[in-house]
Amino acid sequence: MHKKIPSPTLRPVVMAAALLASLCVSTAQAQEAPPTTPPGYGPNPTLPEPNKPVLMPTVNVAKAVGWSGQAQPQAAAGLKVVRFADKLVHPRWIYVLPNGDVLVAETNGPVRPDDGKGPKAWVTKQFQKKAGATVKSPNRITLLRDTNGDGVADQRFVFAENLNSPFGMALIGDQFYIANTDAVVRFPYAEGQTKLAGQPVKLADLPGGRINHHWTKSLIANGDGTKLYAGIGSNSNVAENGIEAEQERAAIMEIDVKTGASRVFASGLRNPVGLAWEPTSKALWVAVNERDELGDDLVPDYITSVQENGFYGWPYSYYGKNVDDRVKPPRPDLVEKAIIPDYALGAHTASLGLASSDGNKLSQAYAHGMFVGQHGSWNRKNPAGYKVIFVPFVGAKPSGMPLDVLTGFLDAKGQAQGRPVGVALDRQGALLVADDVGNVIWKVQAR
Repeated sequence: MHKKIPSPTLRPVVMAAALLASLCVSTAQAQEAPPTTPPGYGPNPTLPEPNKPVLMPTVNVAKAVGWSGQAQPQAAAGLKVVRFADKLVHPRWIYVLPNGDVLVAETNGPVRPDDGKGPKAWVTKQFQKKAGATVKSPNRITLLRDTNGDGVADQRFVFAENLNSPFGMALIGDQFYIANTDAVVRFPYAEGQTKLAGQPVKLADLPGGRINHHWTKSLIANGDGTKLYAGIGSNSNVAENGIEAEQERAAIMEIDVKTGASRVFASGLRNPVGLAWEPTSKALWVAVNERDELGDDLVPDYITSVQENGFYGWPYSYYGKNVDDRVKPPRPDLVEKAIIPDYALGAHTASLGLASSDGNKLSQAYAHGMFVGQHGSWNRKNPAGYKVIFVPFVGAKPSGMPLDVLTGFLDAKGQAQGRPVGVALDRQGALLVADDVGNVIWKVQAR
């Protein structure tokens, strides 16, 4: 008896159905196991051997359900958390103005017609929906103001709208800069202003296009306001769209504020998102979301100081000179130059937000280091991330294991009540956290 073969037109559908079924099974099985703290943290992480390639990696998506009633995440001992603002739409990133106004980028990815095709991409998109990641982008920045100092925003204004998947923000003098997904633009700004006026002026193009896999573009200014630095993610997981699609991607771009001229400042960073200045060394630091499909415990996300003209491995190697055999042709010359990151944050934690603790008023435990917003895993048997952590520093370097600051984003069923993204300190020294599933800005402060 001969086995019946699906017609060519039905094969993608059959394959997608099979993949979806297998993913549902793996997700159900994964949720039976209790979450555990994964390996791969600290200044010198132990890295396991990579898994062999499989048709489909582990997928364990936490269903997005939001916060019910007065439920909220749990703050660490000695801290409390309040809703600074809620009923937002997919708040991802935070910027605090000198007068204390809090700006929130309500945003999501743009239309990307070439970002993943075929059955595997279709299945991935179905699970993105489950995770609450397919909300239509509001394309605006909202200003939140606490006029009576009670720790809760009582005024909100549309600060800027009709943007293009905005993310990073920076104020230099009387010019306010926004990193859209395809360009950095600027508006004039005066202190206390609640809405930007006029048409944006483009300062510099950023890599966008029809793939635009990592669409977020973060932004930070240097101390004297002469340069902007933009975090640009890769156009793929591991260059499967061809290395030619990765021009000026997986990199931090330096942009001259006066001329708009740009250059690659550092490269080989798969998805560099949060940017922060370390106050002791004055060095630029970045949170990097690393590659997938090498196993539950590979590759750790990380934070690292950024060396000018430094290369950090992607896509040819990870965590220094560990070669990724999936990338063809190999580049041993680049692998040899790959810089080992400073501090591992666990594999698949989706470490995105980054803020120096300098000036915080939480407690002495958080006096010197970095806060990190971990959006949470989708491709690990036991979930990782889904919390805000603090990495303690001694001098200009991380030291010791991270401390949990804000947890409880997953409920008892493994569902996502919220997912933390951007983090920032407000002018009173409290920590603000953007939660793009709960649609809340949380404020963490001392009791």
